[in-house]
Amino acid sequence: MRALVQRVSEARVVIDGETVGEIGAGMLVLVCAMQGDGDDQAAFLARKIANLRIFESEPGKMNLSVLASGGSALVVSQFTLAADTSRGNRPGFSYAAPPDEGERLYELFKAALGEHGVPVQTGRFGQVMQVHLVNDGPVTIWLDTAG
Repeated sequence: MRALVQRVSEARVVIDGETVGEIGAGMLVLVCAMQGDGDDQAAFLARKIANLRIFESEPGKMNLSVLASGGSALVVSQFTLAADTSRGNRPGFSYAAPPDEGERLYELFKAALGEHGVPVQTGRFGQVMQVHLVNDGPVTIWLDTAG
């Protein structure tokens, strides 16, 4: 699985003019299940993100997890993280998991993150969404369970 994690002071997801998920300070997690991913990858990624120390314990020192900082996570499915741009200028998405499996792993990831104690808000799988965020830092971290 792949995830792009952004430390935010606030973030929300809007679908058809309606806010469906919203957090204050915490992290926006854009997540994508890849071909061959399974339950183990979803569990590993959730544990890694719950414990990722990207929040400041004092000025200039990133030493706190989202849990320790009292933050939340806004989790948004984003199959475009699987983009292959190695040929031409139009990205291909054949490395993404099929939609049914992608949704299952997305749901598993969200649940596992919540089980670690992180308050979770979400977008909606497979929907066109507008994601609004204020990146804090900016801090943006790329995670990939494949390596």
